[in-house]
Amino acid sequence: MLDDRDHKLLDLLQQNADIGLTELADRVHLSASACSRRIARLKDDGYILRNVAVLDRNRMNVGATVYVMIKTAHHTADWLDRFRTSVMDIPEIVEVHRLAGNLDYIIKMVVTDIAHYDAIYKRLVSRIELFDVSAYISMETLKDGQSIPTGYAR
Repeated sequence: MLDDRDHKLLDLLQQNADIGLTELADRVHLSASACSRRIARLKDDGYILRNVAVLDRNRMNVGATVYVMIKTAHHTADWLDRFRTSVMDIPEIVEVHRLAGNLDYIIKMVVTDIAHYDAIYKRLVSRIELFDVSAYISMETLKDGQSIPTGYAR
């Protein structure tokens, strides 16, 4: 069972995983050793999967975001395995979701520009047969967060 301190620790670590242990312990009103033990437990219990660095996309020259909506005529396990392999091998594809409804998949890509998107598109369709592909270019990011709500965890 997670308590309020665990939730606060998870919130703080999502905001900045580089926060020092002493500061983190102070902010959740624990000793450094007790805080360290809680973090280790949260990792062992699978609440914290990994620590990552969030890079500045503009500095990395992949400031354009394209959402690609896909319909497929294929729903076999073999096709899905080939699709999964195809998208996993393309680093510009940062998210892929299988959907319920009239679309089958949504892909989030980060690219330098539209020509770069076109090259990725051609690479993808050369690997796997798709029925219908539509692209939507993000004009502005209103919210871009990796943090998820922690209050629902038990």
